Amino acid sequence: MPGLLLETLNGNKGERAPVWLMRQAGRYLPEYRALRADKGGFLELVYDSEAAAEVTLQPIRRFGFDGAILFSDILIVPYALGQTLEFLAGEGPKLSPVLADTPFAALEPDASRYDAIYETVRQVRAGLGDETTLLGFAGSPWTVATYMVAGQGSKDQQAARSLAYRDPAAFDAIIDAIVSDTVEYLSGQIEAGAEAVQLFDSWAGSLSPAQFERWVIAPNARIASAVKQRHPAVPVIGFPKGAGTKLPAYARETGVDAVGLDETVEPEWAHRELPAGMPVQGNFDPVLLLSGSEELEGAARGILRAFADRPHVFNLGHGIDKETPIANVERLLAVVRGGAGS
Repeated sequence: MPGLLLETLNGNKGERAPVWLMRQAGRYLPEYRALRADKGGFLELVYDSEAAAEVTLQPIRRFGFDGAILFSDILIVPYALGQTLEFLAGEGPKLSPVLADTPFAALEPDASRYDAIYETVRQVRAGLGDETTLLGFAGSPWTVATYMVAGQGSKDQQAARSLAYRDPAAFDAIIDAIVSDTVEYLSGQIEAGAEAVQLFDSWAGSLSPAQFERWVIAPNARIASAVKQRHPAVPVIGFPKGAGTKLPAYARETGVDAVGLDETVEPEWAHRELPAGMPVQGNFDPVLLLSGSEELEGAARGILRAFADRPHVFNLGHGIDKETPIANVERLLAVVRGGAGS
């Protein structure tokens, strides 16, 4: 029997909105911090399949979320495509060589770098009950490319945007490689036990409408089509953070089954403008969850009311902050599980 989250992603409204939170496996949990201290660096933890599976399962045991999201990172794809990946304390992820000044053809791909991730998926699936949907994921091509070109995250993605304007053929080659590897990577996760997958486009909001069509919509459409051709029963969630008024076009043109909304999107507008009956996911403000202010309950109920007439997965508008008190998460879950009228 499919879990409530999987049923909702398939377009069926259940007795309540299912709930999971982006980055629910991670630093806000004391059990995660203890395991991380024991295992060492972030990448070492990701590549220890037993430990990564344990991290994925920790929030399910504590909170009973309707979905378990694989503990990994969107930069596994560039790592498998041949870049060196490091996570430096206080600096975040670093990729080298940077593709702003190195030809993509100089990289030497290594598909074996996906194997440990697939093993994590298998171990998580074995540890979950049927009621909990296992979500795999990958970064969307535009967002992954911004890291590959600059070698790290940036506020305005200038290096990638400049390369895309200056040498669109070179940037196309990077995007094409990411698309191809992402299809294989997501398929591998699905074959290992993932029941739905999400494409994270964290930097989608930095592009003009024309560039958004070329570098966000078109590549995601190719991925969604290929994944659904291989795995027609597996829902694909697209999360183009910052897309704003470009969301309806994204929803119509990419072929994803559900759309994730960030916290800047007005729920009533989204319900009105997105395709009728399309499942949506989101979009509680993670800063409000962090603050735990008296607005928390009312804001959560407002989102539930706005999406009462369509399939809706309750989630945050982006990842949970590492300083978020566990008590605030418990307050939020009590509201969601009680419904809009609670």
